[in-house]
Amino acid sequence: MNTWEMELNSFEQYLTREEKSRATIKKYLRDLRCFAAYAAEQELNKELVLGWKQSLLDAGYRPRSVNSMLAAVNVWLRSVGREECRVKSLRLQRQVYSRPDQELTRQEYERLLQAASERPRLRMLLQTICATGIRVSELRYFTVGAVREGEVTVNCKSKTRTVLIPDALCRELLAYAGREGIADGAVFRTRTGRPLDRSNIWAEMKSLCASAGVEPEKVYPHNLRKLFARAFYGQDQDIAKLADVLGHSSIETTRIYIMTTGAEHRQTLERLHLLL
Repeated sequence: MNTWEMELNSFEQYLTREEKSRATIKKYLRDLRCFAAYAAEQELNKELVLGWKQSLLDAGYRPRSVNSMLAAVNVWLRSVGREECRVKSLRLQRQVYSRPDQELTRQEYERLLQAASERPRLRMLLQTICATGIRVSELRYFTVGAVREGEVTVNCKSKTRTVLIPDALCRELLAYAGREGIADGAVFRTRTGRPLDRSNIWAEMKSLCASAGVEPEKVYPHNLRKLFARAFYGQDQDIAKLADVLGHSSIETTRIYIMTTGAEHRQTLERLHLLL
C-alpha cells in the first residue's frame, strides 16, 4: 500500500469518526484522490496546494467546484495536523438568480409523475421527496410505522430533526405499502427488502427523461428538494423556518435553494417601471 492509499484510508476513518454522511465521505475522498494525483511524490507544503488550486482553474473547473474541492483537502490537512498548508477559497460574488436550464419547474415535475404512472414505487418516491423536501439519503427513515404517526425522525450529519408528512401523502404511502405487502420497515425498498440507495433512485429517475420530455440535467433527487423549497417559501415567506424544515445549519445555504431564474428576475425588473 503506497503513502497516498494509507492517507485515504486514514482520512476515511477520520471522517467516519466525525460522523460525516456517506455521501460527504465519498465526495471528500474523491477530491483528495484528485489532489493526490497532482501531488504525487512532491513535498507537502502550502505552495503545492496553491499550485493544485490554480491547476483546477486552468483545467476549466468552475470556481464553486474549486472551492468545494479545496474544502475537502483543507479538512484533510486539518486531520493530519498540517493546517499551515491550508489555502483560502476563491472569493465569489453571491449569485442573484439561478440558471433556468438547471431548475426543475412544477410543470416538468408533473410530466415526470405522468411518465412514472406505470411505475408506482418510483411515482410514490418522487412525490415523497417533493412533498416533504427530504434528502434522498433520508428516504430510509420513511418506515410504515413513521408514516402511520405522520412524522419521520431523521438523524443526519449529527443532527436530529422531525419531518412532518402531509396527510394526503400519508394516505398514499400507506395505500402503496398495503398493495406491495409491506407491513413494517422501510417503505421504499428493493426486491430483497433493503432500503433503496442513491444510485438506484438516480438511475430510475433518469429513465423517465425521454418520455417526460425533461432535460436529463434537471432530473435528480436534489432538484425535487429545491422545488419543495421554492414552493414552501412561496407560501410562507419565512426563510428561517424553511432552513429548519430542510435541516440547514446556515440560512445562506437556504438562499441558494430559493433563487428565482433569470427570467423571473427580469420580470421583476420590468415591473419596477423606473424608466421614465
